[in-house]
Amino acid sequence: MQNKMELINRLSRKQLTEDEVYTFNITLCDNEVDRDYEAFSIKALEEMGKLFVGKTGISDHSMRSSDQAARIYNAWVETDFSRKTTYGESYTALRASAYMVRTSKNEDLIKEIDGGIKKEVSVGCAVSEHICSVCGKPAGKGGCNHLRGKVYNGKTCYHILSGVTDAYEWSFVAVPAQREAGVTKSFKAKERNLLENPKELFKSAKEDMVISKAQSDNILRYIEQLEEKASLGESYRQELIKEVKTLAALTLPEVPQKAFEAVCEDMSIETLKQFRTGLEKKKSTVLPVTPQLFTGKENNSAHNNSEYRI
Repeated sequence: MQNKMELINRLSRKQLTEDEVYTFNITLCDNEVDRDYEAFSIKALEEMGKLFVGKTGISDHSMRSSDQAARIYNAWVETDFSRKTTYGESYTALRASAYMVRTSKNEDLIKEIDGGIKKEVSVGCAVSEHICSVCGKPAGKGGCNHLRGKVYNGKTCYHILSGVTDAYEWSFVAVPAQREAGVTKSFKAKERNLLENPKELFKSAKEDMVISKAQSDNILRYIEQLEEKASLGESYRQELIKEVKTLAALTLPEVPQKAFEAVCEDMSIETLKQFRTGLEKKKSTVLPVTPQLFTGKENNSAHNNSEYRI
């Protein structure tokens, strides 16, 4: 079995000595339900164990190379059979060992780690499977409608994460999503920014930014979701245009249809809705049209129908 320095020197360009490095152990993540109502499967932890060796440690998921502080040189999955998770599975965690080269720059960081100040960590990774704990179906689009954190027939819904496609970094954070992750997962923090608000993420970049294949896949999925919503919105807009054009033909016959069609094409959904409301009110004042021969008098047997003579 390789010793600590052999594992570290597989990652370094020069042979380091034990006096040149500072090492520490961390819990990256586990299979307990976290603050985001998600839980890694044991299979996912095993997959990440292979992927996290060699990955860099940073602060708050920063993308700047200047914020790199440490690197993982060993990772393993550990199960405590005497302890159960919230849903009754044996507690299993992904542990790792990391190292830093001792420099004047990181002296304070080493002191903070030793003093328990820098402790909590979060992992940056990508998974392909989100399984609902209530029904066992893939969560989200095309799967189930159960919501994370909601209770269904006494069972709290959470997502089981599996199918790890990438593990790209781990960070020191103030509040991890997983309660026991740190030197002991706000894993969602970076993922959520990329998935829900990539525009703000990119706007905040102060220098060149590199993203992983997994991150680009997340952004692509986000764009596809926007395209789907845009398609639904455009379908609704076309239905509104059709309604407005029909109402305009009834209430504004003096306006050429082609001219009104051209105007409608430039209207937003909100403007079209306002036009529809206004034209519907106008329609009620002009419809129904009174028949040419109708006098407003009741037709009964007592009359001689003279009012209908031409």
